[in-house]
Amino acid sequence: MRRVAVTGLGVVSPLGPDAETTWEGLIAGRSGIGPISHFDASDQTSRIAGEARGFVPGDWFDDRTLRRTDRFLQLALAAARMALADARLSVEETGPERVGVYVGSGIGGLQTLCDAAGTLEHAGPRRISPFTIPRLIVNMAPGMIAIETGARGANFSAVSACATGNHCIGEAFRAVRGGHLDACIAGGSEAPILPLGVASFARMRALSTRNDDPAGASRPFDAARDGFVMGEGAGIVVLEELGAARARGARIYAELIGYGLTCDAHHITQPAPGGEGAARCMEETLRDAGLAPAEVDYVNAHGTSTPTNDAAETRALHRVLGDHAGRVAVSSTKSATGHLLGAAGGLEAVVTSLALHHGILPPTLNQEQRDPDCDLDYVPNRAREAAARVALSNAFGFGGTNACLAFRAMEE
Repeated sequence: MRRVAVTGLGVVSPLGPDAETTWEGLIAGRSGIGPISHFDASDQTSRIAGEARGFVPGDWFDDRTLRRTDRFLQLALAAARMALADARLSVEETGPERVGVYVGSGIGGLQTLCDAAGTLEHAGPRRISPFTIPRLIVNMAPGMIAIETGARGANFSAVSACATGNHCIGEAFRAVRGGHLDACIAGGSEAPILPLGVASFARMRALSTRNDDPAGASRPFDAARDGFVMGEGAGIVVLEELGAARARGARIYAELIGYGLTCDAHHITQPAPGGEGAARCMEETLRDAGLAPAEVDYVNAHGTSTPTNDAAETRALHRVLGDHAGRVAVSSTKSATGHLLGAAGGLEAVVTSLALHHGILPPTLNQEQRDPDCDLDYVPNRAREAAARVALSNAFGFGGTNACLAFRAMEE
């Protein structure tokens, strides 16, 4: 088995249009959540979201490309460009057939779908754009990244709700570790902040309605949590075989050392009782990485800010880590960014890599009222300096799908 390094990071998030700004916002305890501005949300029960306000598509793409791409594709392409530039990786020098692209989305081109449905109803089928399907389908994200970069290795999209980003990165990790690829661009992208997206999640009673306090609305593990806050953006990493990365003098943020995935087979939206599926997922990840539970220092939690999921994840961590659970720092960066759905795992893989690289753990904001069902160290409200060596990053999705990644700090 070959070792796999994280050498490039690309982010568009509610905290900023790049990885550096996003990281600085997280560490400063800033919230990227505010009133919805993408559309008139006055008739919605949830009127807040984590919008990527700093992202200006016209700064990245010409008018022709903008007309032919959905926002989720624009976010993915921009983040991929940033990740490749950060890694200083040449696809041509690496070998185009040895570089893959694994990028997914939980929903894909929702804006395109809504627009096309309206056009069909009001103007008829002859007015539908020939670019409707290419703008809409999820696998166009890695497809367009490959076209732009010349990467001709494996090209793949996971579509697994909120576990999408972790599944894409995990499968890319397996491909590089197993020798099928030498490098891979991997992560997720999502642009769901539209009337249909917000209304649909709101009707499930999944969203926070703390509309008068946007910055305080996403409060994972806090007793007063009332639902998640939708977010948009993209998180992309570049993974490389460690020896090749070192040989070319690449900056290595962290080593990706393990990946696990399971299914609850329990309910379409609710986690299995006691977080059983999530626990098995983390246990599988530790086995894959060759780690003992006592070696885990930090967990970037799924931590959505919903009553059921936060309690289930806490129970799962107790089950996996045993007596060590109380000594592990756990934080949910969704408290600052909102929940980016299929892009969440990509963004949080970037955050976890930076936490190990800088020796700073991002906080869980809005920790005010202790919940007896959530009794771990959630790094409340302020970032913490800590020389964490091993970290897990969790992602769990509707349909009972679970994915976990294990990272290790890179030693010189």
